[in-house]
Amino acid sequence: MANVLRNSAKFGFSGVLSQLSIHSRHGRECVSPCFSLQQRNSSTSPKEVDLDNSTGVAVLRMQSPPVNSLSLDFLTEFCINLEKLEMDKSCRGLIITSTLSKVFSAGLDIMEMYGKSPERCGEFWKAVQEMWLKLYGSNMATIAAINGSSPAGGCLMSIGCDYRIMANNPRYSIGLNETQLGIVAPFWFKDTLVNTVGNRAAELSLELGLLYSAPDALKIGLVDQLVPEDQVLSTAQVTMSKWLAVPDHARQITKSMMRKQTIDKLLSNREADITNFVSFITKESIQRSLRMYLEMLKSRKA
Repeated sequence: MANVLRNSAKFGFSGVLSQLSIHSRHGRECVSPCFSLQQRNSSTSPKEVDLDNSTGVAVLRMQSPPVNSLSLDFLTEFCINLEKLEMDKSCRGLIITSTLSKVFSAGLDIMEMYGKSPERCGEFWKAVQEMWLKLYGSNMATIAAINGSSPAGGCLMSIGCDYRIMANNPRYSIGLNETQLGIVAPFWFKDTLVNTVGNRAAELSLELGLLYSAPDALKIGLVDQLVPEDQVLSTAQVTMSKWLAVPDHARQITKSMMRKQTIDKLLSNREADITNFVSFITKESIQRSLRMYLEMLKSRKA
C-alpha cells in the first residue's frame, strides 16, 4: 500500500480501489465512484446532437445508459461531434446535457482500464485528454446543463465548459473525488478546478475528495446557477443567448487569454502524462484491485 501511495505522488494519477463506494458528507451514496462500469447497448448512440441553424446553438444530449460512462468509444464520438460543430460556421454555442435520469456523467469507464494492453490504455487516456482539450479550448460558447450527478470525469467535462447550470436537487452531487479512492487527480484536472473555484477551494476539494451537493457546489462556484430540474435545459438556452450577444471574436480571444496557459501545459506534457497513466494502470497490483472492484459490482447485481 505504501508503495502505491508513493507512486501516486510520482505519477499524478494513481491509487488503490480499496474503497468500494463513496458517500457524501451526509451519508448519501453518490451515483457512482470515480470509475464506473458501462453496460453498452450497441443499438443506442452515445450522443444525440441537434443544431438549430436559426440560433446557432447545438444541444448535445449524452445517452449512453446506464450512467454515461466515459469509454473510448464514447469519448471518440464526443470529440468527433465537437470537431464537426467547431468547423460548422453556423454553430456558435453548445449546450451539453444528459438524457438519463439522475446522472449527467459518472466518469471514466473502468472496463477501459481493466485487462487491456498498454497500447489500448494509452489510446484511452489520449482520448480523455482530447475530450478536455477540445472542450476547454473550444471557440464555441459552451454551457453544461447538469441534470444529475457528475462526479470525477463528469465534473471535468462540466468545468471544461464556460458556464454550468445544475438541477437544484440536493441529492445530486458534483466534484473531483479521486482521493477518496486513493487516486491523485492529474495536474490538468487540478489546474481546471483552480481556474474555476480558486486555489484554496480547489485545495480543500481535491485533498478531501469532496463531492458537493448542488447547493454547496453553487456556494463555492463549482456551478454558476441552480434551477428546478425540469428547467435546466430551457434555462441553458436562455443563458446561451446572453453569451452569444457578445461579439464572437472578442469572447473567443478573451477565453483564449484566460485558458491558454492551462492548455499549453498539457500539450507540452501530453506524452509524459499518457506514459505515467499507462505505467500505473497496468501494474499487477492495480489490475488486481480493479478485478476485486468488478467482482464486487457483479455480486451486488446478483
